[in-house]
Amino acid sequence: MSMKTGTSRLAVMNFLNEVSGDFPDAISLASGRPAEAFFDLQRWLDAIPLYQREFASRRGLSHADAGRLLAQYGRTNGIVNEVIAGQLAQDEGVRGRSEHVVISAGCQEALALCMLSLCEDSNDVVIARDPTYIGMTGVADLHGIEIVPLHSKEDDKLAAELAEVAEKLRREGKRARALYLIPEFDNPTGTVLSLDARMAMLDVCAEQRIVVLEDNPYGMFRYEGERMQTMYALDRAGCVIYLFTYSKTLCPAVRVGGALVPDTLFGDAAAARALVANLGERKSFLTVNTSQLNQALIGGMLLAQDGSLRELVAPQLAHYRRNRDLLLAALEKEFADQRDVVRWNRPEGGFFLTMDLPFAFGQAEVLRCAREQHVIPMPLSFFSLTGTCQDSIRLAFSNVEPSLINEGVARLGRFVRECQEVCDAAV
Repeated sequence: MSMKTGTSRLAVMNFLNEVSGDFPDAISLASGRPAEAFFDLQRWLDAIPLYQREFASRRGLSHADAGRLLAQYGRTNGIVNEVIAGQLAQDEGVRGRSEHVVISAGCQEALALCMLSLCEDSNDVVIARDPTYIGMTGVADLHGIEIVPLHSKEDDKLAAELAEVAEKLRREGKRARALYLIPEFDNPTGTVLSLDARMAMLDVCAEQRIVVLEDNPYGMFRYEGERMQTMYALDRAGCVIYLFTYSKTLCPAVRVGGALVPDTLFGDAAAARALVANLGERKSFLTVNTSQLNQALIGGMLLAQDGSLRELVAPQLAHYRRNRDLLLAALEKEFADQRDVVRWNRPEGGFFLTMDLPFAFGQAEVLRCAREQHVIPMPLSFFSLTGTCQDSIRLAFSNVEPSLINEGVARLGRFVRECQEVCDAAV
């Protein structure tokens, strides 16, 4: 089993799944899944009748008729839009019209719908930071949408680079239609986009009429530092579409996420309504509608929690913070004598951190590390749009047992030292 050089980015996730399957006893520091210790299937299923009662009352139906209607095909753009709009406002400071919420089969579908709606012409281009989330690049690759990278690692240079890229594209006869960002605890880097950078990039997008696709799966998992306003909340021009998901806060298997379109699109309310309609039309031919039973599960859980997930995610927040701290402490201990050549960041939240190594770490190294040391990290190059980040890895701490973190880092340390010895010997 291998992923050959030059293989499409579409092969990355399959490659990693195969590695995990081939080495089931390896400690995975690659998986960014939520911790299964907090899954409560029965509680989630019990929430469906709660929403069914509310649904029956609101529509003047019997309990049985409401259940039959929930089991039927439903409205393309969703049925729990109002309760979700309330939760986004309460928990994330994201205030928008419930009729501008499009419920999708996970955030991945919402992302695909937005990119397809915005990039209808062959000259329409999406801009993203390099490296960036594999799910976005996969959507673009599948549908032949060009992605243009932003290379700046420093926040204060991003807006200027964005303006330069947009202008260069215009000279080439292309249009920068969308800017994809994970401003809060980015996947893969774990970094947070500064407030100044958010404001400056919004100014450029407003001027250049570039729509920001703000993806925020980790926003409720801040462990320290001041909470920062979302780009959607900061937006005054009507250029930010907010992408959300319940996969991290509640349950990945229900596949419920969505997009919130601003009240106006660059000041045009009719254009915003037209975009909402366009997203719905596309969705109707992709997935018809998001499962109403799954929506009822989310809706019932939100009703049971008085419209907020803060209390529900508190134990998860504590767990992820503890795992992050354990990982940071283990790295400090294991690489204390290599800090001149091995470096990592300290994320204030989210599921990931990144680590720079003194040698290239790609697909061959993943296989060797899994086979020889029984630990699986994620090459950062897998997320790169331009083949950069060859000597960096992403470490995920969300779905690893706390008791395995020290051992996983120790195994990684042994592999790093062996590789470094080989590199030194070759010099």
